[in-house]
Amino acid sequence: MGLGLRHVAVVVTCWILMLCSVFETSYGSKTRHYKWEVEYMFWSPDCKESIVMGINGQFPGPTIRARAGDTIAVELTNKLYTEGVVIHWHGIRQLGTPWADGTASISQCPINPGETYLYRFKVDKAGTYFYHGHLGMQRSAGLYGSLIVDVADGEKEPFHYDGEFNLLLSDWWHRSVHEQEVGLSSRPLRWIGEPQTLLINGRGQFNCSLAAHFSNGSAEQCKLRGNEQCAPQILHVQPNKTYRLRIASTTALASLNLAVKNHKMVVVEADGNYVQPFEVDDMDIYSGESYSVLLTTNQDPSYNYWISAGVRGRKPATPPALTLLNYHPTSASKIPLSPPPITPRWDDYDHSKSFSNKIFALMGSPKPPTNFHRRLTLLNTQNTINGFTKWAINNVSLTLPPTPYLGSIKYGLKDAFDQNGPPENFSNEYDVMKPPVNANTTLGSGVYMLGLNTTVDVILQNANAIRPNLSETHPWHLHGHDFWVLGRGEGKFTKEDEKKFNLKNPPLKNTAVIFPYGWTALRFVADNPGAWAFHCHIEPHFHIGMGVVLALGVETVGNIPNQALACGLTGKRFMNPKQN
Repeated sequence: MGLGLRHVAVVVTCWILMLCSVFETSYGSKTRHYKWEVEYMFWSPDCKESIVMGINGQFPGPTIRARAGDTIAVELTNKLYTEGVVIHWHGIRQLGTPWADGTASISQCPINPGETYLYRFKVDKAGTYFYHGHLGMQRSAGLYGSLIVDVADGEKEPFHYDGEFNLLLSDWWHRSVHEQEVGLSSRPLRWIGEPQTLLINGRGQFNCSLAAHFSNGSAEQCKLRGNEQCAPQILHVQPNKTYRLRIASTTALASLNLAVKNHKMVVVEADGNYVQPFEVDDMDIYSGESYSVLLTTNQDPSYNYWISAGVRGRKPATPPALTLLNYHPTSASKIPLSPPPITPRWDDYDHSKSFSNKIFALMGSPKPPTNFHRRLTLLNTQNTINGFTKWAINNVSLTLPPTPYLGSIKYGLKDAFDQNGPPENFSNEYDVMKPPVNANTTLGSGVYMLGLNTTVDVILQNANAIRPNLSETHPWHLHGHDFWVLGRGEGKFTKEDEKKFNLKNPPLKNTAVIFPYGWTALRFVADNPGAWAFHCHIEPHFHIGMGVVLALGVETVGNIPNQALACGLTGKRFMNPKQN
């Protein structure tokens, strides 16, 4: 069915203005067009001028807002001059469009400087999502923004609220991402260290305190006047109302804890899936996760209240991010009389596990299959290769090839990546409580080939790092699918632990954490054809090998845009179609 001249005119006009255009299809869903340019620019995220990666002159990038069933079309132009770029639409499953996932070397080639690439995909499910760069360390550079999907027309959320706010959490370094990359690739490794600042919606304050009068003079009061780029975005509320806070973490390193002074929060959504509502005083959120919480403004309206996000899981060297919950009619300039919420101790893992263990799927949510066809047990270890520090999975450190897996598998280019699949388990003799006896590992680009529509279990097994008495927290993110979180435990996973699995109401998520010296069990149905990344969402960890690639049903994928594969061996194939 044709769109008609009126619809075409609307689309063309909006593209010229570099704004979103929307037109309705015959089924009520809409196509929302965006025209973006990615470039470096000077910015002051934490009141100290730096270079950030922005979109259309904005940092963070523009917020995309759509309804379930809509199609998003982003015409992305790379204006970085000396490096490629891709954008991953985090949490969007890309049903039928695996080439739009935005993962360099897996779903597509990087977009070269000066080139334009069209991302076109459907958002099939309501929820709180975000997008970010997925090449090198571009997320650390600031390439991220929010993606909010409302319920489809005529549908309702299973909870009520009067208004909403969006909180996108991130971390920020003053040293460039290029310096970070060189440090990770150096022998010995030169670690960038903890972030200088935590940001809420791209705004933070370095070397000063919004709550300076609580610090006994040890911190300078922030001078925010005339510096809109780092001034906190205050949440203005009416008394006795319920607000939805959409919270997402695109941090490169930090795990965070969020709290609102004197206010309870009711968790209702996790990673785009409804959960049984439960009440908390504070909540942990790991890189790659998103939540919705309901907050009722039932406190004294003559005061304002601190909102705080502090570091968890790592010994903090970064002060908490702060902003205000401002009650009407109180002035937003009125500083709260009480200090900000205190972040739980960084290594209080019982507190973290207590929060994670309260998350259950909302009644009526899909349940996992009772049995699985295949199990991958993935040991997370820190290793070395000729003096270079690496992270590895079952003693293989992932190195991404120049030819995207989606194309090389689709067209049978066997020289494009390792044809031997990675190990599906690790030696039963391995002691996860101690540093590896032999720290050496190997590089690999092999793929786990999964049967289409099979049920797959993944056991994420944490272990001691190279240094004694050190095991880190790792949030793992799966592209192209949601998974059920069946359970967690301490030490090494055993078959006896299967008795602990929750098959009744496990939460559906796309990101799950493994705690130090522990394991996390996941289950998903491999029903979305494509080549998909599955990796630790801590950016420097993935950068030096902490991930795997899953492929399923690639032979059934059709209509892959040539531009997505115009590099490596697939690029040669398209330039010389007679060659194979």
